[in-house]
Amino acid sequence: MSTIALTPVGRVESELIDRAMAPKQGHEGAPAAWIAFEPHLAAALDGMRVGDRLILLTWFDRADRTTLKVHPRSNPATPLQGVFVTRSPDRPNPIGLHPVEVLAIEGTRVRVSDLEALDGTPVLDVKPVI
Repeated sequence: MSTIALTPVGRVESELIDRAMAPKQGHEGAPAAWIAFEPHLAAALDGMRVGDRLILLTWFDRADRTTLKVHPRSNPATPLQGVFVTRSPDRPNPIGLHPVEVLAIEGTRVRVSDLEALDGTPVLDVKPVI
């Protein structure tokens, strides 16, 4: 297999500092958070508006990349399943998908709703919901 190199476009700034504090999904009580984009990417934010719905792609940098099976939703009463049929952050390539809404834009910082990613999580990309 070949290697793929990615460079984060920004970082999450959140009150969530450990996995135990984070809800499983953003709509389950995750706080609003800031995305601090790299200053040299300011032009990439052109056209973004408050109210836009986005999909953030993040890199779960604290994930266990050796995990192949999990109990869904960390419930030991549920049978083990392969990570490719779950939303577990622990997986070979721990890419997170987060549907959010833009709440505010301040320069290269964008405040978004309901983000369950931890403080410092690298942001890989942003896509509009279409």
